Amino acid sequence: MKENLDLCFEIENHLVGQRVDKALSGLAPADYSRERIKQLISTGNVWFDGEAVKSPSQKIAKTGIIVMQVPEPEDATPVAEDIPLDVLYEDDDLLVINKPVGLVVHPGAGNDDGTMVNALLHHCGDSLSGIGGVKRPGIVHRLDKDTSGLIMVAKNDFAHKGLSDQLADRSLSRVYHALCWGVPTLIQGKVDAPVGRDAQNRVRMAVTSHVKGREALTYYKAIETFGEGEETLSLMECRLQTGRTHQIRVHMQHIGFPLVGDNLYGAQKTKQISLLNRGGYKEDELQDLVLNFPRQALHAGEIRFIHPRSEEEMRFIAPYPDDFRGLLNRLRRTDDAGTA
Repeated sequence: MKENLDLCFEIENHLVGQRVDKALSGLAPADYSRERIKQLISTGNVWFDGEAVKSPSQKIAKTGIIVMQVPEPEDATPVAEDIPLDVLYEDDDLLVINKPVGLVVHPGAGNDDGTMVNALLHHCGDSLSGIGGVKRPGIVHRLDKDTSGLIMVAKNDFAHKGLSDQLADRSLSRVYHALCWGVPTLIQGKVDAPVGRDAQNRVRMAVTSHVKGREALTYYKAIETFGEGEETLSLMECRLQTGRTHQIRVHMQHIGFPLVGDNLYGAQKTKQISLLNRGGYKEDELQDLVLNFPRQALHAGEIRFIHPRSEEEMRFIAPYPDDFRGLLNRLRRTDDAGTA
């Protein structure tokens, strides 16, 4: 039978008034990131003087003893599967993978197998980090099924904590490219708007109040525009400062530039056709290509981080997948040739 590990910490006067999660992040061993501590608090595994701590943001009111009960990591339940992986980099601590379109990152409802986790279990064996929890060994961050591009995987808890901490303090840089409907008046800007679950549709996320959503910040820049006569499509570079679910898709829709191919947050079909016509894209074949692009046109193209062990700055770039590159090239050829 698996047993829990109990860690005890004395709260002294200088910690009174601090948030519990912040205080514990300074007291706990280096393997425990602040996100991991928040998870333990939220699951009822942290007590102060015998009473359960209710929230990571709870303030410490007095001196005393905190007990943090750490369940032994559960075995990953997915089975190893021999699924090809495009590994751009690998060492004893981590991998950088170029995820293809259509590959689900980890098992979930309706995706019990055939995921990147199943592939990683085959590729790495028992060397993956357990901090990611059941069914998510080694996963530091995720990409949607139909988003292509770069994703990091930790092979041990040390690397997992180091990369997770960089995500939390925003020193890790992620750059995405998105093909969007419309062209912004300001070529670059930022969207600083909290994101939370859409109250009207639980499948969707939405910009919400600070009470109901979590802080979300996206920097964007139009790096290429398309349209003969009137520019009506733009290739956006989006830099994430936070990593909320569907963040880029929600933020770009929020400011009026939804992603091409995004059936969840996309523009109305009549507006899409109007934009194509105004841009000079009246050819039936090209209209069909853009209107029926089978996924959100989003690619995680660049990632920068500090290697948690060597402290070397790492930078990786992934080329566009064939469908994304083909769509852009078709738009470019039409612009170059001119349209009737």
